[in-house]
Amino acid sequence: MTQPSRPRAAALWMSGAIVAFTAMAVAGREVSAVHDSFEIMAVRSVIGLALVLLAGAAMGRLSDIRTDRLAGHLLRNLVHFTGQNLWFLALSLIPLAQVVALEFTAPVWVILLAPLVVGERLTPVRMVAAGLGLAGILIVARPDLSNPDPGVLAAAGCALCFALTALLTKRLTQGEPILSILVWLTAMQAVLGLITAFADGQVAWPTGATLPWLALIAVCGVLAHLCLTTALSLAPAGFVMPLDFLRLPLIAAIGALIYAEPLDPLVLLGGAVIFAGIGLNIRAGYR
Repeated sequence: MTQPSRPRAAALWMSGAIVAFTAMAVAGREVSAVHDSFEIMAVRSVIGLALVLLAGAAMGRLSDIRTDRLAGHLLRNLVHFTGQNLWFLALSLIPLAQVVALEFTAPVWVILLAPLVVGERLTPVRMVAAGLGLAGILIVARPDLSNPDPGVLAAAGCALCFALTALLTKRLTQGEPILSILVWLTAMQAVLGLITAFADGQVAWPTGATLPWLALIAVCGVLAHLCLTTALSLAPAGFVMPLDFLRLPLIAAIGALIYAEPLDPLVLLGGAVIFAGIGLNIRAGYR
């Protein structure tokens, strides 16, 4: 693959991740009244592990599963498990658009932390793109810092965890097969999910109404991480992650259409500022 085509391919893979993550948000909202975040993660990861192993066996790639970097996988999955639970919690407490807007501080953290974690260069263009992204997010979310509610704190915490997850994933893609990353992702998080789901002694088992949504979360979770991991293997994290800003107008429209959440005009203004940052970062990525 020629160098100019790698950012384009990464952008295509990232578009798949955006669709999958959006579907997960809707499904997570649908089951949040019945299942807590630990139960959702447990079911999602168990189903996801089965899907990944079946796909690996069908492709004859199970030999790609490696055990020499388990410490790196464990660190990555502990951080991601924490962030994912905070994300599902936030979905049940505040509007979808606000969750995603606050989550979008993650790409800003990726741009700023990438030089420290994965050695990527922090260019002036990326600094401007990060600034535009952060400004757009603040316009959309308008968090009340004097009296933050639990949903806002959960969404902000998940953003930091997701940023660290992306950078730790980028490190793993340097020599680790994607199938191996997905297997350890689902396996480790299945164990963590089952432990935490049973910890309080009260478990809400899947019902006929919630199982299809839980299955959708599992399938989209695997697809999202396949797309994200592949994109990170093709282009720098500072280029890939800001593309996720495109999820904001999509989830805002879904929240308005399905859940009658008010579509604030400032969401459109903030989205325009975010898009400006995306465009600037993408243009720099092609050079």
